[in-house]
Amino acid sequence: MINKIGKITIYVQNQEQAKEFWLNKMGFVLKLEQPMGPNATWLEVGPSDDEFTTLVLYSKSAMEQQNPSAVAHPSILFSTTDIESAYEKMKQNGVEVEDMLRMPFGTMFTFKDQDGNDYLLREDK
Repeated sequence: MINKIGKITIYVQNQEQAKEFWLNKMGFVLKLEQPMGPNATWLEVGPSDDEFTTLVLYSKSAMEQQNPSAVAHPSILFSTTDIESAYEKMKQNGVEVEDMLRMPFGTMFTFKDQDGNDYLLREDK
């Protein structure tokens, strides 16, 4: 099922300031920056070009509009190389899963732990 921790989302007031902090003050590298709709950017940084796990620097105000309770703590995005198999296995194991989302930037779904906390599983090939 899960083979790596893929991404940890940090909700930030200003994505450009957060990018400057992580790149210039912490020595991280820019892993991905792309538009994800009107006035929104998907921004990932990581400790090196070779490191798989990244920080997603996500707009706090955008998430407050989408899901206000989510900004209370970072989101954890797990990764898998076989999203269909992981989805079916979790369902078989009695894990509460939401519908699969097929987006231009990846296929993913949300699942809940025993306390109702949300996690995201995304396919990375």
